[in-house]
Amino acid sequence: MKTLSIAIITLALTAPTAAFAQATQMDGMAMGQSGKETKAAVHQATGVVKNVDAGNGKVTLEHGPVKTLNWPAMTMTFGVKDKGLLDKLRAGQRVQVEFQEQGGSYVITSVK
Repeated sequence: MKTLSIAIITLALTAPTAAFAQATQMDGMAMGQSGKETKAAVHQATGVVKNVDAGNGKVTLEHGPVKTLNWPAMTMTFGVKDKGLLDKLRAGQRVQVEFQEQGGSYVITSVK
C-alpha cells in the first residue's frame, strides 16, 4: 500500500512539470488563431546595389545593420519577390529595401 501511495504522489508531482515543459516549447512560435504560422516579419535595410542579376532574379546589396535581425553591416545577395523590382535597380544606386524570409532565403519585397 505504501508503494502505491508513493507512486501516486510521484505521478501527481511530475505530471504538471511535463505539461509545463510542453507548453513552454510553444511560447516562441508565432501562431495565428487557426494554428498556422503568421505572416513573415518584414525587415528593412539601406544600402548600395553592387550587382543586379536579372537572369536569376538576384540583387547583391551592401547594406547597413538590420536591427530586427541583429545583423551587422554586410554585403549579401537577395532574391526578389517580383522580378519587376529589378527594373528599379542599378549598380551603384543607394536604396532602401524591405525584405522577408521565404523558404530559408531573404527576398526583397519593395524598393524605395
